[in-house]
Amino acid sequence: MNQAVDDTQVLVVDDDHDIRDTLRELLEIEGLRVVSAANGREALQRLRNGVRPDVILLDLMMPEMSGWEFRGEQLSDPCIADIPVVLLSATPDVRKTAHELRAAGWVRKPFDLDELLELVQERSRKPE
Repeated sequence: MNQAVDDTQVLVVDDDHDIRDTLRELLEIEGLRVVSAANGREALQRLRNGVRPDVILLDLMMPEMSGWEFRGEQLSDPCIADIPVVLLSATPDVRKTAHELRAAGWVRKPFDLDELLELVQERSRKPE
């Protein structure tokens, strides 16, 4: 993958520490800036405190605030509603859920890194 998105910022929201760390490392190797959150509540707090990612990678099944709850809150806040979300999920119906949550895309866990990077690039708010 080229580094045409070198100023792109990604918010990774996943309760699994290993997944967050692995995604951070892999995305940073690709030249992306990464911010992470352990659940939807923490992600909302970061967004409301000024973090402005170009795309959000969102797990659905998390404690405190799930991906579904996060997405509802995000869509109801005009300041952050336009940030594209790509769902990361092991649920078999992730495609349907992505449609229902008006997500910009989805990747089934365990994910293919090249597919994920392509989605990040395609769905980012930054033009190529």
